[in-house]
Amino acid sequence: MELTPELMVDGCSPTQPAMSPDGRWVVYVVRPVAPEGPTGTALWVAPVDGGQQPRQLTDGKERVRSPRWTADSSAVVFLTGARLRRIDVDGGDPTETGWDGEVTDHRCLPDGTLVLVGAQAVEEQESDVILWGVPRPGDGLWTLAPGDGAPLRLEALGDRHVVDAEPRPDGEALAVVSWAVPDEEPGARTARLHVVDLRTRTATDLGPAAYEAGSPAWWQDADGVWHVSYLAVTPPGLVGGLAVLDAPVDVPASDADGSSALHRNLTEGMDACPTQLVQTADGPPLALFAEGLDSALYRLDPGSGRFERVATLPGGADGLTADRSGEVVALRVSTAHAPVDVYAGGLAEPLRRLSDTRPHYRAVTWGTQERVAWRAADGLDLEGLLVLPPGRTRADGPFPLHVLVHGGPYERYSDRLQFFFSLSGQWLAANGHAVLLPNPRGSQGRGHAFAATVAAAVGGDEFTDIMAAVDVLVAEGVADPEGLSISGWSHGGFMAAWAVTRTDRFRAAIVGAGIADWGLQVAHGELGAQEAALCGSTGWEGPGPHPHDAVSPVSYASRITTPVLILHGEQDTNVPLSQALYLHRALSRHGVPHEVAVYPGEGHLVARRDHQLDIAHRSADFLARHVRGRSAGGAA
Repeated sequence: MELTPELMVDGCSPTQPAMSPDGRWVVYVVRPVAPEGPTGTALWVAPVDGGQQPRQLTDGKERVRSPRWTADSSAVVFLTGARLRRIDVDGGDPTETGWDGEVTDHRCLPDGTLVLVGAQAVEEQESDVILWGVPRPGDGLWTLAPGDGAPLRLEALGDRHVVDAEPRPDGEALAVVSWAVPDEEPGARTARLHVVDLRTRTATDLGPAAYEAGSPAWWQDADGVWHVSYLAVTPPGLVGGLAVLDAPVDVPASDADGSSALHRNLTEGMDACPTQLVQTADGPPLALFAEGLDSALYRLDPGSGRFERVATLPGGADGLTADRSGEVVALRVSTAHAPVDVYAGGLAEPLRRLSDTRPHYRAVTWGTQERVAWRAADGLDLEGLLVLPPGRTRADGPFPLHVLVHGGPYERYSDRLQFFFSLSGQWLAANGHAVLLPNPRGSQGRGHAFAATVAAAVGGDEFTDIMAAVDVLVAEGVADPEGLSISGWSHGGFMAAWAVTRTDRFRAAIVGAGIADWGLQVAHGELGAQEAALCGSTGWEGPGPHPHDAVSPVSYASRITTPVLILHGEQDTNVPLSQALYLHRALSRHGVPHEVAVYPGEGHLVARRDHQLDIAHRSADFLARHVRGRSAGGAA
């Protein structure tokens, strides 16, 4: 079966797996890849032992999310919109809590009490005026005991905005991450870690938490002292790899220097990157790590305070969840030619696939995917993936080569099936291109130091890292030097725009939701401080030129001769549409051939089926018109 865009966007995918505390069941959400309306997601449940087929728990008429098990593993509490519901694992109709409020997340305590994370009572909105610089309360914490008709607010954190919370296994305390204000900018830079005693309803401040703090998890050391660990960007900067940071609960916090020095880095020096931290009731936390092109499960050793590998997972994995013992896990896994599915089992045994939402993919003729390695100009070892056109081998080269740059920059390509909502490696390969998916400096999976090299230096080593891979594939006869093209989404879109200001070797570039001007991004993007840390300045330091001007593609628009396709969501708040407009005007001024497609109603991630199909067809058509070489667009 040949790959088509319709095949990619039609169908469903599993997400948000949750393991029952007794290790017998996994519940997960099945959602359409490209939802057309408010319906189409449903809860499914599957036994870990594979003794029964997965079965659907909800009717799919409403969007469901955030499934959490009750402590006795008999029922699942979940959200439909902002309403909290419960359904028995044996089936039946969902029941509501009866409270007329809004909930963004929740946790279940052993005694049946629900902790409502980020909940607010519904109030009449008196004005539609948007105010900035005016203090406003954040989302709070509430408890809803069995039989109560309404939740009780936990007042101990005042007006601080609750980002995440995790109950201690005995249910008597909460670890909480909060911000001073509800907005991510500057809220994420004001994070603090707290312990809330649910018996006295008082809070203890454990000090400032590092940037992007979240996923708190409890554990006890060899002396019986409780600790709270959490994920965050490695201090003290805003750019770099994630770390697991740790605070002993009984040590008083002091933040006189405004740092998070009290929070020990449990992953310091590791050449892998933690992506998830999962608490277990009867033991130390588990963590999922990105390791190069693969993934791995680690367990915290309470004696040494270090993580030890317990299982290797080829390809990409996410959504880790565990039973109370930490010995039975479930997660989403994808390998080179298999889509994401939910897998589960004991840590000492091969995981069993539970979901099978796209069995028809087994009939698709995929392009061969192989791992590639090369050395950067300074000798650093690098890696990535190469996807060849279906049915072709290296001996059939040279091929037109398309370079598909990932976003982030703190993201990565793992050895998983390469198709996405935007620009798909397998789809471009099906159109005759060899596709390079590089992990240059700044990527996830090689540790903090590797990721932090792009701080105040975007477009530097990461660009030359990519071009070194292109040169190797040209030298090996895989890539046609006259048939090169490049694309990317988000930071990858920036890199595509940046590349054609650095070289004229590319015959076409596709800029998806990319940054054209870093000063504009600091001003209008969601993460202004982090963007400034990437590009080196804000613009308000004084009269320019500023460091960010030197790494902005629009500054060099006069150098561009490569045809450019710009793709952007109209309502994107991460990389606002103004970036596409700025690049469009610059290219127009300098007479560069280009096209712009704006997708109404879409944010940073394009969701509608017709828009996803348009991206696939428009990109393939654009490359077919501008890139010539063996196999490209079917051309000889």
